[in-house]
Amino acid sequence: MASMTLAIPADLRAKMKLFPEINWSEVARQAILLKTRQLEQLNRLFSKSTLTEQDTIDIGRQIKQRVWRRHQHH
Repeated sequence: MASMTLAIPADLRAKMKLFPEINWSEVARQAILLKTRQLEQLNRLFSKSTLTEQDTIDIGRQIKQRVWRRHQHH
């Protein structure tokens, strides 16, 4: 198994020390596994997409405009 070194901010490290019974390496491993599974799923989903990057930008702008209009009337 490969090793990985993580930089943890001091305040977070202090909080982690409050729970010495937790295997923090396992927590990190599980978080990385979950994230990679999510990214793989997104890759599978979007690999068949015919949208261009500009299409997604335009759709995002349209959604923001609709949300903005909806909240203005409330």
